Amino acid sequence: MLDSATTRPTRTDRRKTWWSAGLRPHELSHALTQSAPAWAEYVERSTSLPPSAPAAGRDPAGTGAGGGHTSGGAATAAVGFGTDWRQALMRCLKPLLDSARQDLAVAGHSGVLAEAFLQRLGLRLVKLAARTLVLELARARDRGDLTGDTSAARFLDFTHRLVGGSELADFLATYPVLARVLGESCRQGVEGHLELLARLAEDRGSLVTGLFDGRDPGALIAIEPAGDAHQGGRCAAILTFANGQRLVYKPRPLALHQHFNGFVDWLNARTALGIRTVRLLPRDGYGWLEFVVHEPCADLAGVRRFYHRQGALLALLYVLDGTDMHFENLIAAGDQPVLVDVETLFHPSQVAVTALTRDPAYRALLESVYRTALLPLLVLGENGVTDISGLGGDAGALASRSVVDWADAGLDSMHLVRRPDSTHRAANRPSLDGSLIEPREHETAVLTGFRTAYEAIARHRDEFLRPDGLLAQCAADQIRFVPRPTSLYTGLLDESTHPDVLRDAAGRSQLLDLLWDADESLHAFVPYELSDLWAGDVPLFTARPDSRDIWASDGTRIADVLAVDGLAAVRAKVANLGDIDQHRQAWLISASLATRPEPIMHASTAVRPHVGTTEADPEQILAAAADIADEIMAQVVSERGGAANWLGLELLDDHHWAVRQMGAGLSNGYTGTALFLAQVGVLTGAQKYCDLARDAIRPVPQLLAALAEDPESANLVGPGFHGLGGISYGLDRLSTLLDDPDLTNWLAAALELSERLVQDPTEFPSYAEGAAGGLAAMQAVQGFPAAGRLAERYADHLVTTVESGLHGRVAADHGFARGFQGIAWSLGQYGVPGDRYLDAARAATDLDRRNGPAGHGWCRGDAGTALARASAGVPADLDAYLRAATERPVLADLSLCHGELGAVEPLLWLAAREYPAAEAARRRRAGLVLAAVEQYGPRCGTPNAVPSPGLLTGLAGIGYGLLRLAFPERVPSVLLLQPTAGSRCGTAPEPTV
Repeated sequence: MLDSATTRPTRTDRRKTWWSAGLRPHELSHALTQSAPAWAEYVERSTSLPPSAPAAGRDPAGTGAGGGHTSGGAATAAVGFGTDWRQALMRCLKPLLDSARQDLAVAGHSGVLAEAFLQRLGLRLVKLAARTLVLELARARDRGDLTGDTSAARFLDFTHRLVGGSELADFLATYPVLARVLGESCRQGVEGHLELLARLAEDRGSLVTGLFDGRDPGALIAIEPAGDAHQGGRCAAILTFANGQRLVYKPRPLALHQHFNGFVDWLNARTALGIRTVRLLPRDGYGWLEFVVHEPCADLAGVRRFYHRQGALLALLYVLDGTDMHFENLIAAGDQPVLVDVETLFHPSQVAVTALTRDPAYRALLESVYRTALLPLLVLGENGVTDISGLGGDAGALASRSVVDWADAGLDSMHLVRRPDSTHRAANRPSLDGSLIEPREHETAVLTGFRTAYEAIARHRDEFLRPDGLLAQCAADQIRFVPRPTSLYTGLLDESTHPDVLRDAAGRSQLLDLLWDADESLHAFVPYELSDLWAGDVPLFTARPDSRDIWASDGTRIADVLAVDGLAAVRAKVANLGDIDQHRQAWLISASLATRPEPIMHASTAVRPHVGTTEADPEQILAAAADIADEIMAQVVSERGGAANWLGLELLDDHHWAVRQMGAGLSNGYTGTALFLAQVGVLTGAQKYCDLARDAIRPVPQLLAALAEDPESANLVGPGFHGLGGISYGLDRLSTLLDDPDLTNWLAAALELSERLVQDPTEFPSYAEGAAGGLAAMQAVQGFPAAGRLAERYADHLVTTVESGLHGRVAADHGFARGFQGIAWSLGQYGVPGDRYLDAARAATDLDRRNGPAGHGWCRGDAGTALARASAGVPADLDAYLRAATERPVLADLSLCHGELGAVEPLLWLAAREYPAAEAARRRRAGLVLAAVEQYGPRCGTPNAVPSPGLLTGLAGIGYGLLRLAFPERVPSVLLLQPTAGSRCGTAPEPTV
């Protein structure tokens, strides 16, 4: 059956030694003086059982419901035994299941429930062994060992060759780690199943009284496992009884959930929220919960009540430092959002001290409503981005990740493939008239509920904080501590079923030991994680709100690993509730809801047709820009005498937005925001703006040093407007505005790093990410030989790209930011008449492929096209652009990227070149924009126009665009990366125009 070249012990020797290769080193030394481990004894007992013929009513594999243990064959028909390739492979593992059946029978359990359990166990064993079985199938096929006229027949011949105790023993002796995995799964599965049934029998009377309203539900007819396996394969389960009622079993303590119900009752008593709680029956170390049914809302008012209550629950979870409230932990029961798992309240923040964790904005995000995972939480996977949050996760919430599947299943050509995870029908979102409701459309209800609960807690905080108050009652509760994403553990468990790591313990250890390298701050947990993973469990750690200790799944205490206990952190948060914090959390709610996936259009169509038309005085515009700067200052997250940063909305991949701490980039990072603040400081003479600009860019030297040590990350940052080119430009401008020679040294380091970047020939050298933006930036930087060298390198690369485009070998998106128009602009500014650079610039203007509406904006609209053609010297109807810029209404979106202040950039460019009528149009446009700001506010280019501090789509860009409209000769274009001009911070402001 197996490869004849495989060396394995004889039958006599194997009984003593075959399992030793499945032991870890510390287990092996112990086993020298002990008998075989329990899993090995289970496997040996199973493979020594006499063969059993299928009994009447039992499936051919001997693994289905029926046989001598059931009175009928309904369950057999329900699962289609004998027709599924899994059932055929299950036949190979039949001796292990026979042992499990025997153990259940000894404990007095047989019949339909027992056989259904064995069917589930058999499918789990197949999942664990499938890779190895398919490998042996391929080897047998390649050797010509299989008989049969068809591929399916040869597959069945393979399964028949492995049937029987001695055949399975030989197979598992070759893969002793697989033997361990299968043996442990059987042992743990039986033990957990019997434990559940025993607890149900003991508690049945209390359950009838407490959770079934005095009505006996009848016999237990089904058990459905739910959730991840911990502590010896134990997991939650949904129990179904004869009368149709269901019950949830949790193999962990429920005291914390009981206290959470008390918090909800307290909140209901002080508001009109009427939030539903889950009825519980706590027991020592485990407990029972009512089964909450997903039900639709009766009307739109019910939907609003749902989201109002959801906002209130969000406030309570925020105050209690709850986390991990993803879509599987929430049930939408009509107009009631019901949390069915709250074991991660009082969750401590255990983070390593790194450059990232020293960022005050990052720490603020970790401690905010965002950490609850109830708000939209986008996860980037191999197959795209999905939302796994309690509010937003839906039927496709897991489809972004890949899972193992099988092509040609049931044939001798069967082989492994990967596909997106199957969609899960989530029950967390309310529905109306058969349609799931989009949470983004009910932001007002969520915010109203949040404020109601937040203010109630703040008013009565003494009831939380007093020594015998609500918080103190939770001090000794067991909470779950989650040091790493569960998906990391499940991924390791899945990959550890590869045949290469199942031959001996060293191979599997090499895989699982990757945990040591993942995060040095978690080294204290790794030995216990490995122990759980070796047992086939998702690692489980617990804590107490009043302790800095963590407990492993086996009860081992890991002392003093937390910087602060969860209860102390919550007490501090409750004590500091206030208007400023509430405002920040409300912004995070709006920003998070705005990230819900929806089509992103890089064009603005909404307009403000009725704003005033009076020309604006530059001083009025400066005052409006200063107001925006004050708003940005109000949003800053800073430390006294330390770094400062902001939380903002960031466009991740041109398709999805995320709430994040701002990075260092010019376009939407703190360098761009600092540039605006410094420019306001110069024009107003207000030192506070310049001081904050200095604080904001403090991390730049450390970032550049880190990138210098990590070439791969540096190359990902790239040379463009969004990357090192933009940062270099920002440092050059800021060194003048702030009159700070240190920034010149930082700029030199950025240029040195840029010279070390490796150009990827497969990446389009766009203005946003690539060489086109780098070329524009290097032309602005003066006095550095490295800038000249880089400019020449980038220009040559762009010429090559244009030549490839002319021959159809390169295609790009349309527009200035990511198309050939950005290349045309940069080469047009670099070249001179008659040289190859200007010729390439002219050719580039005709290479764009317009897809969809372009709009008026800079990034991919008419403004970018006009700039590119003008720079390249290509004849263009500038009069038509000027006419449109004069007559069209102001865009509602005022951003630099695709909004109004990017759309007017060609107008300012033409006015600087004394193009007829351009200056008059600029003054009129400045009045329109100022009127729009005064009437509607500085509307950003972010989803739902959520105010964000960034330059390209946010407030800083709107403020900077206003300054450029008012003082074009002193405020150079940041979109075009024009060189610096004007005064420095600390000098008296020059007379305004």
